[in-house]
Amino acid sequence: MMTKQISLDALWDSATSQDRIFHLDNFTHLPEAARRYLEHAIAPGTQLASAVRLWMHGEMKLGKHWHSFKAEEVIFRDRGMIWQATTEMNGLPILGEDRIVDGVGNASWNTIQRGGEDITRSCVGRVQAESVWLPSVLCNPDIIWTELGASQVQATFTALGEPAKITLTVSSQGVLEQIKVDRWGSLEGEAFHYSDFGGIVEDSGTFDGYTIPTRLRIGWFFGSERFESEGESFHCTIDNAIYR
Repeated sequence: MMTKQISLDALWDSATSQDRIFHLDNFTHLPEAARRYLEHAIAPGTQLASAVRLWMHGEMKLGKHWHSFKAEEVIFRDRGMIWQATTEMNGLPILGEDRIVDGVGNASWNTIQRGGEDITRSCVGRVQAESVWLPSVLCNPDIIWTELGASQVQATFTALGEPAKITLTVSSQGVLEQIKVDRWGSLEGEAFHYSDFGGIVEDSGTFDGYTIPTRLRIGWFFGSERFESEGESFHCTIDNAIYR
């Protein structure tokens, strides 16, 4: 079953604003690292958004080679995400897309499309990792926070019907430094399974009251020596972000 082909614009237009406002007083019971993160990521009085629209550029690894890309993405907490990119291979333009909308995922490059339960679950894992671009998701009262150390905290919640567990490494000022999730994927032709997926935050920026990672290095095997030698596959810079 292929995903419903709702457009990126239509997904963004379907997002509705929330009435909730961010107040740090509502999160005093959280572990210290979680409070520092939220206080840095969301300005007091900011409306808790249900969606973000991002414009980005960077490099991604296709096969053994890196290719520059430009992309636009919408993440809507209640429905999913659509990421659309353009790049070149052998001098020819290539269009790519990852999406998970209303429980159905799909990945495509030009006319080659991949769908099914495994791709859907993998796309959900991507949305979990990218919740750091929509920090309001991490203000949900249903989230269970676990302190792993002075600078590390784990959020356990449900994202698009799948269990989610994201580990955040946070500086003493609340700046996000690293993210890690258990993501469903197939590496080197293996059977699909959960593997460590995450990235290093190299810079941050503020948009509409949200301070988010704006330069990241992302990939599989995060936290091991294999990350830089094999797993690192995506470098991105956020050019702009708007919230709704």
